[in-house]
Amino acid sequence: MEDLDTLVLRTAQAWHAAGEPVVLVTVARTWGSSPRPPGSLMAINGQGHTVGSVSGGCIEDDLIQRIREGGVNAVCAANTPMVLRYGITADEAHRFGLPCGGTVELVLEPVGAHSRLDELLAACAQRRSTERVLNLQTGQVTLQEGRRDGVPQLTEQQLTTFLGPQVRLIVIGAGDLSRFLCQIALSLGFEVVVCDPREDHRASWHLTGVSVSHEMPDDLILRLQPDARTAVVALTHDPKLDDLALIDALQSKAFYVGAIGSRRNSALRRERLQTHFGLSETLLQKLHSPAGLDIGSKTPAEIALSIMAEVVAIQNGKMLKPPQPIAPGQACD
Repeated sequence: MEDLDTLVLRTAQAWHAAGEPVVLVTVARTWGSSPRPPGSLMAINGQGHTVGSVSGGCIEDDLIQRIREGGVNAVCAANTPMVLRYGITADEAHRFGLPCGGTVELVLEPVGAHSRLDELLAACAQRRSTERVLNLQTGQVTLQEGRRDGVPQLTEQQLTTFLGPQVRLIVIGAGDLSRFLCQIALSLGFEVVVCDPREDHRASWHLTGVSVSHEMPDDLILRLQPDARTAVVALTHDPKLDDLALIDALQSKAFYVGAIGSRRNSALRRERLQTHFGLSETLLQKLHSPAGLDIGSKTPAEIALSIMAEVVAIQNGKMLKPPQPIAPGQACD
């Protein structure tokens, strides 16, 4: 399953290729409370069909109405972007459902060959982060390497946005917990890869939208080279598999590395990784083990929910402190 940004860009490109007039809408700036953050994307074609969202429904209705009155054709005929602001007054904020008098500034961009959406999509598929600069006077676009999570910048001359690879989850182990974890991750727009070299575990494991690998975990990690948009979670309970994945994942750029297990087994794992494999205390501080937030989870579905909640929290910059490990010989819960 694609993330929403990729879906919007790919749909806009497909509509354009089919000869439809298309406008790409970007949330450039917001003031006060706003339903959608800067950088959010939506595409609208000449028939008023939409993909993506810039407000959760309120502003979209007005944009669609503008389209029915010739808005898309007018924007595309002009062939240059335009800037719209919603919620300037209290009455407008109320009309468009913007909370607390929030204001949203949008850039409407006619899609064409100059938009370079095909190149942008190719860069995302290759897991390259891109800075995209839209010239507001000419509609021309320039692309260059850039960070993924930058905040859009709007001036009188240009709109600069930052796009990059789909967030990815690598799961070590195919089982019931893995299935629930992958289902949640897919619904959140993650690209998901499951790795399990054990044929008896892997043979009957299938979930639409998930890639399944029979490689050894360390081979997979070394091949995929987890980047700053990748999370790795080890779920097998087998040190011969989990440890192999964790050794390389902790030395990668992955934003989250976690492993399930009791507090005692987690402490034993840390000791093993440090003593037998030479991982430093600094690297071990990156390890979330036991993985997941403490929500009192007991069933596989609840445990999966707790793990994905922690992954999303870290992804969103909520630097949660991992549980303090206990000594291997210490009593545990």
